[in-house]
Amino acid sequence: MDTPPVSTLLETLAAELERPREISAQVANHLVGTYGLTRDAIGSFLVNGLPKLEDYEIDLILSPLFTPALPEQAVFAEFLGRDSIAKEQWPGLVQQLVALPARAELVTEDGQTHLVILREVTIERFMHRLRLDGLIPEPLFKLISDLPPAADRPVLKAIARRLVWKTEARQNILGHFLRFAIRDRVYQLDDVAELLKLTETYEPADASELLARIPHWQQVLRQEINAGAGAKPFFNERVEELHGGGRDQRRPENSRLAAKEKEQAFLERLQSILTSD
Repeated sequence: MDTPPVSTLLETLAAELERPREISAQVANHLVGTYGLTRDAIGSFLVNGLPKLEDYEIDLILSPLFTPALPEQAVFAEFLGRDSIAKEQWPGLVQQLVALPARAELVTEDGQTHLVILREVTIERFMHRLRLDGLIPEPLFKLISDLPPAADRPVLKAIARRLVWKTEARQNILGHFLRFAIRDRVYQLDDVAELLKLTETYEPADASELLARIPHWQQVLRQEINAGAGAKPFFNERVEELHGGGRDQRRPENSRLAAKEKEQAFLERLQSILTSD
């Protein structure tokens, strides 16, 4: 298959790296706690202090902002389609972006935008998490291109490019889920993202193994819901980045309970779909 022109890919990478990004509470708290800044000094530090830091320090500061979540991965999944960019090409792309140079637009809580030249360590982190070398098998690609709502297809392609679907048995899990969720009119994009989280966390060999685990997960959730306490959801928190991390800083009991009830409803839909034929 033909790969997209490098120049066009470079433009797309630069555009995504340079789009405005709000300084999150996590990043602001790190800067305040580590460098003794006041919050109104963060903007100045980003422009004048950041260039003086070591690569590892810059990575600690900027990694929450430049670890691409599904929406960013979707941009490149749609751009590439069934094509891929071999890892051997990545260092050259990184160096071209460094040479531009690529400039981040970092927006502080006062609404001010601060231009920061991105160092290699940040660009490399961003690129290495885009799954540029990922592939979507032809049957799954055709299914995604034909069945779901058009607006959802870029994200679905990003999901399908994830490494966890490398085996045919796991590809069948995703394909079956999409076909029958749409047939039964229960399709939701959030459910497909939850299926990805579940599969990446527990790595079931096939649909039968995934189906066999569901009753235990349901039992755990029922106990937690009945207890009414805010125990951690059973989904592994290491995959929280798929949805951009924990942006909701509120953690009230009712939010946790609602999240568990949502997980329970998803498992019921998943169980029903996996047993459909």
